[in-house]
Amino acid sequence: MSLRVVMMGTGEFAVPVLRALVESPHQVVALVTQPPRPQGRKKLLLPSPTAQVAQECSVPVLTPQRINAPESVTQLAQLEPEVLVVADYGQILSAQVLSVPRLGGLNVHASLLPKYRGAAPGNWAIYHGEPYTGVSIIRMTPHLDAGPLLAQEKLAIDPEETAPELEARLAQLAARMIVPVLERWAEGHLPEVPQDDRQATRAPRLKKTDGLVHWHRTAQEIKNQIRAMQPWPRAYSWLLRGGAEPLRLILHRARVAHAASEGPPGTVLSVPELAAPQERLLVATGGPQALEILELQPQGRRVMSAQEFLRGYRVAVGDRLGRADSQPN
Repeated sequence: MSLRVVMMGTGEFAVPVLRALVESPHQVVALVTQPPRPQGRKKLLLPSPTAQVAQECSVPVLTPQRINAPESVTQLAQLEPEVLVVADYGQILSAQVLSVPRLGGLNVHASLLPKYRGAAPGNWAIYHGEPYTGVSIIRMTPHLDAGPLLAQEKLAIDPEETAPELEARLAQLAARMIVPVLERWAEGHLPEVPQDDRQATRAPRLKKTDGLVHWHRTAQEIKNQIRAMQPWPRAYSWLLRGGAEPLRLILHRARVAHAASEGPPGTVLSVPELAAPQERLLVATGGPQALEILELQPQGRRVMSAQEFLRGYRVAVGDRLGRADSQPN
């Protein structure tokens, strides 16, 4: 059995899935992906990660602005696909689009559905301190990530890994799953298990404000946020010092300190076991333990260790991290 497949995907998560389909007995008749977007400081228009792979593999690439527009549906129908495989595409498909292929569509989603429906499941799983996530493959319906489950595999989240690192592991798991699931489903050998909508949680697209650190949260929660907000929008705060302008800091790596969190949340704490000037950056939180910042990036500068930062910037015990407008957070 060889199926005519249209792959719909844009980001890095979709790349291994696309490669697995190209290397399978099935025919990938086209890739549908998001149009090139301005990237980097020079705002260059670059093809999506999946588009680059498709071009390498001689797979035709379509980049409709709106996949649900009549002209896009017509273009899709002309490909005569038997099935759509969707992973990290970036647009919600209408019932009309899903009716084009004979078999409908499969969605490869990086969560244990019905948890974390939406565009950023891995980020929000880390943010909320989940010990596990996984990959779910569902039959698509017009409702966001709500179709019946065909397959699901669990993956433990390492307590130190960032969202991009987790996504890379999930992508490899998805690539191993997709071809066997597609074939068994097309042959009618996979039961469909309805999702329990009562257990559903959301994983909306990240906003820049999601990176703002609220120091009244616990050290573990803030550490999770730092891991979750990579590569964008990054976790950030401002260093507030008497007589100096607020300094924006991007927080790259941190750990829960053994030191007690004493004083108002966001306060820079002393490190009694070290002689001055201190070489560790401990910050009070809203929980019982302080947070130790290990790597950070002052505005306009490169990423540096806390030791480098403390040697280059005047930071005193009692200074505070918080919002630039000095309102509580």
